[in-house]
Amino acid sequence: MRYRSLILALAAIIGFSAPACAGDRRLDNLFDQLRTAPSDGAADAVETEIWTIWLDHPGREVLTLMRQGVELLQADALDEALDCFDRVVEADPAYAEGWNKRANTHYLRGEYDEAVADIRRTLSLEPRHFAALAGLGLVYVAIGQPQGAIRAFEAALAINPHLSSIRDQVSQLRRQTAGVPM
Repeated sequence: MRYRSLILALAAIIGFSAPACAGDRRLDNLFDQLRTAPSDGAADAVETEIWTIWLDHPGREVLTLMRQGVELLQADALDEALDCFDRVVEADPAYAEGWNKRANTHYLRGEYDEAVADIRRTLSLEPRHFAALAGLGLVYVAIGQPQGAIRAFEAALAINPHLSSIRDQVSQLRRQTAGVPM
């Protein structure tokens, strides 16, 4: 499943550092820089800074659980990863990235309703979470709703226009829905 590698790549970014949250003021400037970056390469550094802020948490236990969960997710130990992320969102229901990682895990387990619920929670805490929107698009692809996928992917691209794999997905889905052979 090629979407599995995209989700795992999104989940693999581990840049834990100083305490921050989705409402961190640094994000406003970073999102402006991301939208106006002159190239995908230039956007990569900005995206990394955003991920560093999103992944950060002031609680050592939450950070430890996140690291363990991501490692388990990468190792395809989905039940154990889900347990870690369940514990993360229980420990801090306001931590958007905990919900996003749990959504990734639900998606990989084929639990699409649960993934969507966690994506919605992520977006309620961080409406600019382009990876959560991309994940929503992947759920729509998985359940055979290409128009929903296009809308979710375009919403992600409106925030981060440098997601080349998502741009490719939109093009492919547009051809598919127009009846053009892939």
